[in-house]
Amino acid sequence: MRIRFPLLSVLLACALALPAQVRAAADCPPLLDYTAKPLRGGEPVQFCEAYRGKVVLAVNTASQCGFTPQFKGLEALYQKYKDRGLVVLGFPSNDFWQEFSEADKTAEVCYLNYGVTFPMFAKSPVKGADANPFFKQLAGQSGTSPKWNFFKYLIDRNGKVVEAYASTTTPDDKALVGKIEALLGEAGK
Repeated sequence: MRIRFPLLSVLLACALALPAQVRAAADCPPLLDYTAKPLRGGEPVQFCEAYRGKVVLAVNTASQCGFTPQFKGLEALYQKYKDRGLVVLGFPSNDFWQEFSEADKTAEVCYLNYGVTFPMFAKSPVKGADANPFFKQLAGQSGTSPKWNFFKYLIDRNGKVVEAYASTTTPDDKALVGKIEALLGEAGK
């Protein structure tokens, strides 16, 4: 006696036999298909594993900029909304000539001077042909690349850029906070 399996059953069995990493990669939004080294060293962070399903505020930062005090507001925003699914991601860059060449000096400004606890990554370019792949995609989806330090990109839970904000937009800006709250509220709908 020959047993016949419907095609759907065979496909389901094959899909379940795939390693979890392969199945997860298939569910990964292209924007989050990126890996970056943390500012303080350690294992590289795979964005899909760490941030899939979260609302993300990605910010290019610099330690010696007039906007550097925004770290305090970004940290406050992160603390207020992290339990609801917001993550702030900081990307130090010297594209505008205001970042230290030494990672330990950048880390001191972030962690000691401003008490940052949100993820910060190793220094990398964020604009132009040399931009890291994450920022290339941010620019592609939004139609704009960073014009200066502390340029912000708001990303929804599906890995799509919702809006880009100028450096002058502070972390407590009503429109920015309102958009974050709306995106965080969508999880319950």
